[in-house]
Formats: sequence, C-alpha cells, structure tokens
Amino acid sequence: MKRIARSIFYLSILAGIMMTSCAKEDTTTTEVSRSSLTGQWMVYETSKKNTYEVTIEIDPSSSNGIQIINFAAAGQNVKAIAYLSGTQVSLATNELLSNGWIVNGTGTVTGTTRIDWPYTLHDGANQTSLQAVFTKK
Repeated sequence: MKRIARSIFYLSILAGIMMTSCAKEDTTTTEVSRSSLTGQWMVYETSKKNTYEVTIEIDPSSSNGIQIINFAAAGQNVKAIAYLSGTQVSLATNELLSNGWIVNGTGTVTGTTRIDWPYTLHDGANQTSLQAVFTKK
C-alpha cells in the first residue's frame, strides 16, 4: 500500500512539472513603424559616458529607411541612414557619414521609446565599439 501511495505521489509531482513546462510561450513580435520612431531622442553612450541628442526622420527614398541626424554625435549636418525590420534597426553596412566616419551596427527597439544600439565607429584613425541607449523625448 505504501508503494502505491508513493508511486501516486511521484506521478502527481511529475505531472505537475510536465504541465508547467508545457505552457505556451508568447512568440509574437511587435512591428515598429517608422513614424513611431520619428522625433527627438536623447542618446547615452555607456562606454564614453557621453550624452547627446539626435533627430530621427523618415527616409523618403526607401520604404523602411530612417535618417538619424547627429548619429554618434557627428554633428547636426550629418545623417546616418538605417533600415527598420520588425524591432531591429540596422545601419547600412559600412555606412559612410558625410564627416568621413564609418559606422556599423544594429539596434533593438523596445516599444516606441527605447533603442539599444551597439555599433562600431571608425573615425579614420581608430575603430571603437560603442553601446548607445536611445530614449525618446
């Protein structure tokens, strides 16, 4: 009798574990629109401990592009082009900015108010890996 009771006890624990491990995960991803990203953003570069402002605008020359004015604190006359896909926003490969810098990287959009964006910057002399956090104003 003790053997049956013990078996039932262990089977009920096993069934409970199996039921909780079979919970369906939410695998949906939220699409982010270009228009939801437009506007003023504060950027904090964690590695340089540098804060600056950028403006994001829709790139009229593509269906998924955005223009980022002052990316990497390059100046108000410097625009980087990036492309939105789902919740990812990617700079063009080896994006050459008008000031001569080359940038690469893909950011992850959270909601419509935050972008975590690791990128590399080559200023003509040195290549630096940076981590930027964009927060919408």
